[in-house]
This record gives sequence, structure tokens and C-alpha cells, in this order.
Amino acid sequence: MTGQPIIEARFDEATNTISYLVADPETRKAAIIDPVLDFDQKSGTVDTESVEALLKLARERDLEVVWTLETHAHADHLSGSPYIKGRTGAKIGIGEHITDVQTIFRPLFNATDLKTDGSDFDYLFTDGEHFQIGKLDVEVMYVPGHTPADIAYKIGDNIFVGDTMFMPDYGTARADFPGGDAHKLYKSIQRLLALPDETQLYMCHDYKAPGRDTYAWQTSVAEARNNVHLVNGVTEDEFVEMRESRDATLSAPTLLLPSIQVNIRAGRFPEAQSNGVTYLLVPVKPKSEGVALPR
Repeated sequence: MTGQPIIEARFDEATNTISYLVADPETRKAAIIDPVLDFDQKSGTVDTESVEALLKLARERDLEVVWTLETHAHADHLSGSPYIKGRTGAKIGIGEHITDVQTIFRPLFNATDLKTDGSDFDYLFTDGEHFQIGKLDVEVMYVPGHTPADIAYKIGDNIFVGDTMFMPDYGTARADFPGGDAHKLYKSIQRLLALPDETQLYMCHDYKAPGRDTYAWQTSVAEARNNVHLVNGVTEDEFVEMRESRDATLSAPTLLLPSIQVNIRAGRFPEAQSNGVTYLLVPVKPKSEGVALPR
């Protein structure tokens, strides 16, 4: 089997997300990792510019997209996977623990139509599983912590790490979403950093660290060991204390509520209501005890 893939990245500035087109140079079979569906929350409108750009790139490179791969159920952008599947017939894959995320969020949105067995996706990957993109071998690594369901895709000497970590000068992922766990995140990061120095890590997001003028999303394991949240031999307990303290100061992602509702359905929207319109819910609760919602 061939070892090293063709890798093309597309940065979506609206959500600070990097999507990847990854292909086997011999068979021209390809996968798209973490595609973005354009969503304007203020107007409630959807567009497909980002996914069309990836599909156009695939056509220009004479590539056949056979997989659309999610590293987890994102909280900061809506998935473009169903659109890609509709255009190409590609299968949608995600880690098997998406069922845990579905189970957590189903009651929050009273999503009685939502199945919690992962069957909205075409394939659920297990830790250590191998599959192929053409003749490229892909190894699945379970890296929970940011959410209960995060996985990374290892292709040759390249790993697409999702939200587990960011560029070395920016830090690591938050772990305060429902089902997140800073202890597990630390262990997942250590698993990635145990790989050979030359292994290339591809991030899912970049926000420009202070002092850096350009966006960046590729680094090596050797460089990642100097991550600002991990330097000087930080122990697991020290990391957890830092992570939990930092997470307590962070605001919710702008697209958290719409993203979760869509992404736990493999990127599909809830069924339209009787008037033919599709709605995304916003759960409302009092900010503090003693505050009642007007009725």
C-alpha cells in the first residue's frame, strides 16, 4: 500500500476551521476531513460555498471523494458531510462514541426523533481500526477529552487530530463540554506526543496565537511537545487544574447550539415542521436560582 497522501487544506475564516482533502496519489481516491457547511446564525441561512470549494478542488485534481470523515461532533461549525455525500456518494464516518454524545444531548433538545445508536452515520470507527482510502492505510486513534467521541486519523506520517490540540503557541482544546474530561484529554495528548518526532500533526482550528500574524495548522510531534500548555514537564494534575480553570473563563462557541443539533445527526437538520420550515432550538433556562421565566 502507498504510504504518503496528497494533502490539501482549506481554511474557513468564519469558523476558524481547517478542512482537509486527503487523497491516494495512485488510485486518486480521496476523503474530506471535517468539512464546513456555511451557516449565518443572524439570518438563519445556509450556504455551500465552503464544501463546493473542496469539491471543486477534488475535480481539479481528478480525485474521487469516497469518504467524508468527522473527527467528532463539532460545537463551532455545522458539518458539510451530508452535502458531500449527496454530491459524491461518499460515506460519512465518525468514532463509535458518537452514541455517547447523542445520548447526552438528546434530552437537552427534547430530540425525540434522534436515534442514539449512531445509525445516522454510515460507519462508526473503533480505536485501532484500519481502513483504506484507495491504497492508503488509515489508522483510527481514539483521543477523548474534548468530547467523549474524538478520534484522530493517522495516514502515513500524518495525523489529523481534530480539536484535541492546537498549534504549539496556542495551547490545547477545552474540556468543559458535556462529557468532556481534562484527565482524558491529557492522556490523549500524551498518546499523540508519543509518536515519532517527524510525525506531522494537522489541526482542525487556528485562532492566531498572540504575536503571530498568520494562520497556521501544521506542526510536528517534536514541535508539539513544546505546546504552551504542556512545557516544563507539566503533570496530569497540573494540566487538569490549568485546563479547568481556563475553561471556566471561556464563553460558549457562537454556533454551539445549532452545531450540536445538526452534527449529532451526521450533519442533517431536524425534520421540517408542518409549515415546511426547519427550526433549530434554543433551550432557555434561568441564569440563577430565584429567577423565573415569564409565561
